[in-house]
Amino acid sequence: MPLETFKASESLTLGVELELQLVNTYDYDLSSSADDLLELLARAPFPGTVTPEMTQSMIEVATGIHHEHGPLLAQLRDIRDTLVQAGDRLNVELAGGGTHPFQRWFEQRIFSKPRFQQLSGLYGYLAKQFTVFGQHVHVGCSSPDEALFLLHALNRYVPHFIALSASSPYSQAVDTLFDSARLNSVFAFPLSGRAPFVLSWDEFANGYFTKMESTGVVKSMKDFYWDIRPKPEYGTIELRVCDTPLTVERAAALACYLQALCRHLLERNEPPPEEDDYLVYTYNRFQACRFGLDGMMVNPKTREQISIREDILATLRKLVPHAEALNAVPALDEVERAAARDGNHASYLRRCYAESGSIQGVVRAAVEALRRPC
Repeated sequence: MPLETFKASESLTLGVELELQLVNTYDYDLSSSADDLLELLARAPFPGTVTPEMTQSMIEVATGIHHEHGPLLAQLRDIRDTLVQAGDRLNVELAGGGTHPFQRWFEQRIFSKPRFQQLSGLYGYLAKQFTVFGQHVHVGCSSPDEALFLLHALNRYVPHFIALSASSPYSQAVDTLFDSARLNSVFAFPLSGRAPFVLSWDEFANGYFTKMESTGVVKSMKDFYWDIRPKPEYGTIELRVCDTPLTVERAAALACYLQALCRHLLERNEPPPEEDDYLVYTYNRFQACRFGLDGMMVNPKTREQISIREDILATLRKLVPHAEALNAVPALDEVERAAARDGNHASYLRRCYAESGSIQGVVRAAVEALRRPC
């Protein structure tokens, strides 16, 4: 079956998806409560969409289509408030964070949906280990070739989003020494990583995708777990590297940082993307996962090394006029505070552990952060 037609959308529009943890209130372990929560939420209008995810202890929420930071943040707050109220009725807490700090993967239950059951049969224990939580950001593209251009032009900025969103330092009750341990679970899947370097949609759809489909390995774009992938049914590209932040404020800021960056790239004042840009892609991504904002990255064009923190701050300076045009100045202010002063949420969770001396205290802090910004 050929790849579906790319449905062009308005350039630079935004949509956000967040995978959230369901947590019990007595020991802060994950709670297999998705069925109950979804049934309760279905009784009244929901300010977005809410769907099940791979296991019963997680859900995914999504916003509508937005042009600006203010309305996007307002909808995310409405979604958050609705979820918290429903959770209170069921005695279930909700939290962000890329991993649950101490859950045992083998205790998780696959959600009873045909696709999830099929993936569980294919990937075995990896499916349950995929009880990790990410933020996905969709950016509208006016043409399929624009989508492929942005997908590859963004490759050198992927470490920014990993480092800024990182909120998964703990796994199996230990400090992994990674700021984002979540992405190690994603990398285990055979169709993860980067998209092939193709800048023509015709070549991508009728060349690469057709060949892949003929192998029987893939049937649709859903089968690719790339860091950034095109979504032809939406007319977007989808950035998938972010951990779910602890707050909806940080989630909205990350989305609008991406929006401003795409606006900058579409001016095409930077050298165009090329295959050699990916020479250091895996190295840069590792640095962001392992060390967060303190990681070092190599600029693929100049071959110069710079700290991820400094590269973000330099990029923010370039994005000022774009933030002003998009009414996204508060979003970029939040990103600057994270990079220059406050740190990412992995740093915050480590401080919470140091203060509480308890791994349960880390989850409690994540629960409280979703209710009110940290």
